[in-house]
Amino acid sequence: MPDLFVPEPAALAPMLATAGAFAVPVHEVRLTPDELDPAQIVAGDPTTSSMDLGNGRGIWEITPGVVTDVEADEIFVVLSGRATIAVEGGTTIEVGPGDVALLAEGAKTTWIVHETLRKVYQSR
Repeated sequence: MPDLFVPEPAALAPMLATAGAFAVPVHEVRLTPDELDPAQIVAGDPTTSSMDLGNGRGIWEITPGVVTDVEADEIFVVLSGRATIAVEGGTTIEVGPGDVALLAEGAKTTWIVHETLRKVYQSR
């Protein structure tokens, strides 16, 4: 993937105020590897990476495997990949490219990632 200019999250607000818009080629941008807490890994050897776009926005990716999480209040759009998300005591959803999903704050989830999943999200 090519190196693309993406300003630091702190620089985005002034940039948006001045320019009025900013675009990121989400399929091409290089993400930064994140530390995944080993206690969250249930199966496989999943890794995560992301790009913080500030104010609870960003791009996030996870490779195949099974992980647990406690969610923020979030909406996301799946760009690529597939996963099954099971909510403890709740529902199970299947997500794939083009799907919009909502996660409730505090929901305890298990992510079964079938294909490397990349999403754009907004959380609060």
